[in-house]
This record gives sequence, C-alpha cells and structure tokens, in this order.
Amino acid sequence: MSHQLAGKVVIITGASSGIGAATARALAPLGCKLTLAARSTERLEALADELGRDAVLVLPTDVTVGAQVVRMVEETVAHFGRVDVFFANAGIYIPGQAAEGDPDAWANLMDVNIDGVLRGVHAVLPHMMAQKAGDILVTSSISGHVDIHWEPVYSASKHAIQGFVHTLRRQVAGHNIRVGAIAPGMVANELWGFTEPAKIAEMVEKHASLTSEDVAEAVVFMLSRPPHVTIRDLVMLPQNQDI
Repeated sequence: MSHQLAGKVVIITGASSGIGAATARALAPLGCKLTLAARSTERLEALADELGRDAVLVLPTDVTVGAQVVRMVEETVAHFGRVDVFFANAGIYIPGQAAEGDPDAWANLMDVNIDGVLRGVHAVLPHMMAQKAGDILVTSSISGHVDIHWEPVYSASKHAIQGFVHTLRRQVAGHNIRVGAIAPGMVANELWGFTEPAKIAEMVEKHASLTSEDVAEAVVFMLSRPPHVTIRDLVMLPQNQDI
C-alpha cells in the first residue's frame, strides 16, 4: 500500500547518510516530495542529484539550533505547500564507560538525540494540526527498550525519546496525527563506524547487523499503513543479536 505515499511531503533529518539517506532513496520512487536536512551540505546536494531535483529540497540544518529547525519547516511549507511527514532521524552514538566518558560530548548527544527531536516536532505540529493530518516518526533504538550497559548515555537518550513519543501520540491523536518510533538494533552504517561495503556485507552474512536499507523499508511500511492504523513501536533486530 506504499502508493498511498505518492505526493506526500516528507522532512528527513539526518538525511545525509545512513538510515536517513536510505529512507530518502526508498521514498523518492514512491512519489514523495522530500526535504533533506542535515549538517553536510555537500552530501545533501549529492543525494539530491542522485534522486532528481524536481521533488527534492535541500536544507542544511543543525537540529541543535532552534532557528535552523524552524527555518527547515517553514521553508518546506513555503516550497511544497504543506508537510505530511516528519522523520526525526538525526542522531549521535556514543558508547563506553561512564567513568571514562566526556560529559560535554554527552551533552551534545542529548542535544541532538532528544532536544533536536523536540524542536522539530514543535515546529511541525502547528502545520499538521491545522491540516488535521500528519505522521511523526522518530528513530529510536533497541536501547530505548532495553538498558544496555555498554552505552548508558545513548540508552538514556533513547529511553527519553520513547517516553516523549508515547505521550505525544496521545496528545495529538485527536488531530488525526500519527506518532511512532522505529527501534533498530545494530545497523552496519556510518553511525556505528561501518563504511566499507565488504565489512557491511560480512556483518549481514553473519546475521549480526541490519542495513540502513532494512530500516528504510520498515519506515516505508509504517508510513504506508491505512490512516486508521498506527504502529506505535517497530522494534527490529539482526537475527543473531541477543539483547
């Protein structure tokens, strides 16, 4: 039922690589109009060239800067006339022992992983409420469902996201806005330090990792459900990941 997405205006944060870029590649052939947002202008421009410029808007955006997030939404509405889907996907990953970590790096992680989502949702909600329709989808993690001891700060950020998604959903349900979270386990992409295709293929062959494309396919599934169906949480793991 993915044809239901034709013509939808979708904002993707963290669109320059990984899950965000894979989702853009999955949605473009379905007829979606895309705003690609991330900090890397060069990567966004390259992706826009790949997808075709007719239905793509490139907006370099740092989700930790409130004014840039507001501009991202306002320019999307000015360019495409509306916003139907907000995919809050930008994120940072930091594992490690709390005793050995850098609190400033943790603060930046929280700013991106939590506050960046809050800023984006706050900016799109007035438009979605006015049009009485919309989808908000947030990239969470298995770390938002399980307390993973080797990544305590990252896990804390994703637990916060889960709490926000579940409460926001109930606040906006009456406005015909769906809210959900997709929570992958290990994904062999740049966020986790995987850039070599051979290494990614090896991880997949061992059933030890998902790919960005696997997650993108799940995003398309969630967004293409009939309007009366909300998928609150979609948790997906590599077959051999035991958490």
